[in-house]
Amino acid sequence: MKDLFCGFLSIIAMVFVLCCMAWAIQGNDFFLYKVFAPAQEQVRRETFEQSKAYNQSVAQDISSFQQQYIQATDSQKDALASLIIHRYADYDLSKLQPDQRSFIEKLRRGDR
Repeated sequence: MKDLFCGFLSIIAMVFVLCCMAWAIQGNDFFLYKVFAPAQEQVRRETFEQSKAYNQSVAQDISSFQQQYIQATDSQKDALASLIIHRYADYDLSKLQPDQRSFIEKLRRGDR
């Protein structure tokens, strides 16, 4: 009876140790993901923002907004200006053509 109890206890101990090891391995994976995922995502975002396709898309959007702004009424111009300033607040204007750059700078100054 004593051997049966020791065997049963050793099996429970082994299962407990295996569960602890599995938890430690999963926890380590989560920790590594938590540490390295933000840096990896930041690199991915910076690469995207420097891509030719992204910059051309921004230039096309600004041209479209510029045409809408020219055709808009005064109240619509205020709304469009707010939208444009907000959307391109952190965009590097040096990547734009001079007319687009001056348009955004004019809106930022409040010259409507």
